[in-house]
Amino acid sequence: MADPSSYRPKPGQIPDSPGVYKFRDEHRRVIYVGKAKSLRQRLANYFQDLSGLHPRTRTMVTTAASVEWTVVSTEVEALQLEYSWIKEFDPRFNVKYRDDKSYPYLAVTLNEEFPRVQVMRGAKKKGVRYFGPYGHAWAIRETVDLMLRVFPVRTCSAGVFKNAARSGRPCLLGYIGKCSAPCVGRVTPEEHRELADDFCDFMAGRTGTYIRRLEKDMMAAAEEMEYERAARLRDDVEALKRAMEKSAVVLADATDADLIAVAEDELEAAVQIFHVRGGRVRGQRGWVTDKVENVDTSGLVEHALQQLYGEETGDSVPKEVLVPALPEDPEAVSQWLAGRRGSHVSLRIPQRGDKKDLMATVQRNAQQALGLHKTKRASDLTTRSRALEEIAEALGLDTAPLRIECFDISHLQGDDVVASMVVFEDGLARKGEYRRFQIKGFEGQDDVRSMHEVISRRFRRYLQEKERTGEWEEGPAPTAPAPTGPVPAGPSAAESAGPAESAESAGPGESSELAEPAEPTEPREDDGRPKRFAYPPQLLVVDGGQPQVAAAKRALDELGIDDIAVCGLAKRLEEVWLPDDDDPVVLPRSSEGLYLLQRVRDEAHRFAITYQRAKRAKRIRSSPLDAVTGLGETRKQALIKHFGSVKKLRQATIDEICEVPGIGRRTAESVAVALAAAAPATPAVNTATGEIIEEDDGGSTT
Repeated sequence: MADPSSYRPKPGQIPDSPGVYKFRDEHRRVIYVGKAKSLRQRLANYFQDLSGLHPRTRTMVTTAASVEWTVVSTEVEALQLEYSWIKEFDPRFNVKYRDDKSYPYLAVTLNEEFPRVQVMRGAKKKGVRYFGPYGHAWAIRETVDLMLRVFPVRTCSAGVFKNAARSGRPCLLGYIGKCSAPCVGRVTPEEHRELADDFCDFMAGRTGTYIRRLEKDMMAAAEEMEYERAARLRDDVEALKRAMEKSAVVLADATDADLIAVAEDELEAAVQIFHVRGGRVRGQRGWVTDKVENVDTSGLVEHALQQLYGEETGDSVPKEVLVPALPEDPEAVSQWLAGRRGSHVSLRIPQRGDKKDLMATVQRNAQQALGLHKTKRASDLTTRSRALEEIAEALGLDTAPLRIECFDISHLQGDDVVASMVVFEDGLARKGEYRRFQIKGFEGQDDVRSMHEVISRRFRRYLQEKERTGEWEEGPAPTAPAPTGPVPAGPSAAESAGPAESAESAGPGESSELAEPAEPTEPREDDGRPKRFAYPPQLLVVDGGQPQVAAAKRALDELGIDDIAVCGLAKRLEEVWLPDDDDPVVLPRSSEGLYLLQRVRDEAHRFAITYQRAKRAKRIRSSPLDAVTGLGETRKQALIKHFGSVKKLRQATIDEICEVPGIGRRTAESVAVALAAAAPATPAVNTATGEIIEEDDGGSTT
């Protein structure tokens, strides 16, 4: 626990201007981000007598080890920078709203030549127009099915569309009139896009125009005695009206607004949002968060607005936002929202009429969501806490292991040997911390040696992070002492430390290989982001028995780490093994602690075997063309398609290879060299008949 006075800035050092500030802990991680009209006045509040601080604020300032700030010109810039930093650093003491599920949207892919209507989840894409979110995907499909009578827009996938275009026959929807069949040229791209635009206009709330137009066409058809067409138009009108009935009218003046309500107690808060477009509720969503910082309703509303509109632009930000309490600086927030929308946005509290009544409905939904969440979490928290306490008691730990790391080795008869590391915090899987390793220190099957290598590599990286941040003041990580017992022959731990591959949650643009340098590198400027191997666990679990546990303990001892508990869980009898103990610890079968250890072990096994299978599949699908630098999948396929097989491509001359579109002479020479190097030295012979087996591969070798 740090003393805030140890890192308090000197008097007069803090500027009296708007800005954003960051608190960092002893590991240089950003743990809190805030903004202020006056940095001097706001930061002074954190450095008063600890007894006068709110308990959550007191915990934050005693966890922190330093504070820094950035001056900006206006409160609007401070709001934008605060949101960016919270998204970037994910501070543990900031309120962060997370959806309790992935909501489906009705999406229209206007970025395609023939726009497609479909259900979409996850991050929004550029050039796609979204409507929703909806509570259930089936609600979207019912609405789309009704509207396709009037707006027969394409709904098929790219593969179905291409197959129909190639065969000249539309799919079933094209035959029954629920698709205009652009795949076979029944409509032009311009006509189909006009249908998609009309579909979007109707979904956006401009419904009266289309219904009146259809009713007028229906009456004209009846007068001209075209009764079949009039009946079809009548059915279209009914279909649109049924689609409109699925979202009830809540505001008579066709208002576009978002209504936000908050229900809270001392520990948690629930937020509910109703998206109203054209006077109708077009979507609903909800969040629940822990109140990890001292924040009131105004602060919760401001955080909700940042979460909701931080990455939205244009019409996604409505003209009117109704809230239960205004943020601390409503003018700055209104300007920020107006900047996101591109026009004025009204941010206010409803005082009377339909909007106030609807806000009461949203508030009731928020109260119900908070009550349901607390009912579920009470059971979950109780169970997880009991499991961690049982593990601590059984293993003789001083405190409950809040962070558990588990390692497993996977291979197929000694080939493609890999390892996995999974992380559980507070009894829950932390998939963003998962890691994968390739065993490169030796060849063959040796689970004990593999476990020793992986543990050494993982905690060597931990010591490197401590040294880089200055926590390891004595110098670099200690070198491994000479082992006292027999050690299998092979390279040392430092020599065998290969690259550790990133987890399945690695973000876009992140390297899949983590270099593990043998030589110390210059420390980089710390940016506060979570580091891959920076945080040690309280408990290290290995999948295996006494030999694997001994290997893990030996790896920690060689690195001079003695404050991490180690245990192993053997599959056969579910026994828990401790280092230097001849007898296992047997937990009751009904024990919550044993159940948690099993979950951790099974997750490590799943993660390892998934990686191992992927590596094996990639190796089996390998081709001699993979060795050609700069030759992508598209040009590989073009070569195979042109020549028919790798055998015929190998027999081709460089001039013949250059005839393939996209293949230059230098690339053709590289292809010829790679295929020549990969050519079999002698032809394959069938030993039963003595005949030579002709090679006729399609681009892959096994």
